[in-house]
Amino acid sequence: MSEVRIAAEPRTEFGKGPARRARRAGQVPAVLYGHGTDPKHITLPGHELMLALKTANVLLRVEGLEGGAELALPKDVQRDPLKGFLEHVDLLVVKSGEKVTVEVPVQVKGEVAPGGMLDQQLVQVALEAEATHLPEAVEVDVEGLQVGTQILAKDLKLPEGSTLGADEDALVLHVVAAPTAEQIEAATTGEVEAPAAEAEPAEQGGEE
Repeated sequence: MSEVRIAAEPRTEFGKGPARRARRAGQVPAVLYGHGTDPKHITLPGHELMLALKTANVLLRVEGLEGGAELALPKDVQRDPLKGFLEHVDLLVVKSGEKVTVEVPVQVKGEVAPGGMLDQQLVQVALEAEATHLPEAVEVDVEGLQVGTQILAKDLKLPEGSTLGADEDALVLHVVAAPTAEQIEAATTGEVEAPAAEAEPAEQGGEE
């Protein structure tokens, strides 16, 4: 995995007000921490950071820091729940040669055998790998798999240099029987019988 260079600026103001001002200026507040060092509060260019984060487990070379550049992995990315823009990022300092555990996407290729349907239980799997050589994905070939076939975490073909960091017996995906045309039609056209209306309570005669 290649490094993405990104320029940081020190951040000396904290709280919601300064954070909003930074975002209006196209910057994203961030914290850089790890390896026993004091956390560094910085801002990063929002557009460049957004593009970098499109790559899973992107390795950032954070430049412009006191003491020199640092390699870092995004550990916690906070986004606005409605608009999706970046609000804050936590970055973990890593060193060349260091092993880290990350969540890697599971990418499926191929088509299962006729009459089957793929049921994917895990879209990500935890792997341990060298921090500067993290795999971008784990690929699973399902071409021709028959109904009833299961692929567990231990069955995955892992990228070179990585080891499984999850339960080896975790179910990643399996092939189930596809619904028949009759079952699909029944599901789409079947009508549920409406419950019978409750009888109106009899009026009580007289007044209290």
